Amino acid sequence: MILYVCADLLWATRIKSTAEAIGLAARPVRSLEMLEARLADSDVRALVVDLETEDLGLDLIRRLRGPDAAETHRAIRVLAFGPHVMTELFTKAREAGADRAIARGGFAANLPDVLKALDEGPAT
Repeated sequence: MILYVCADLLWATRIKSTAEAIGLAARPVRSLEMLEARLADSDVRALVVDLETEDLGLDLIRRLRGPDAAETHRAIRVLAFGPHVMTELFTKAREAGADRAIARGGFAANLPDVLKALDEGPAT
């Protein structure tokens, strides 16, 4: 399953509908508590973070990559995306532990392929 957090409904809908169209499960997370629940009851392979969620998105990344994260959670792929002008947030996402931080245009242009790659399993 791919989890995602988005600042607006259009991106959330786009991620979910694209995932479903290619046969992948995708579910939203809107809080740390919701992330914990998904981790407890699902085979989570990836987290997609819209950087326009700012602190929430960074907190979710830190939850998976921080010092208290379980090894199985550290293996979950993390991709952050946002407007290309948000260079500071790209840096913060990488520092928090995101595997990739990409511009929204590139994410949109390759969304099916990006989601397929994320669903392949834990990052190595």
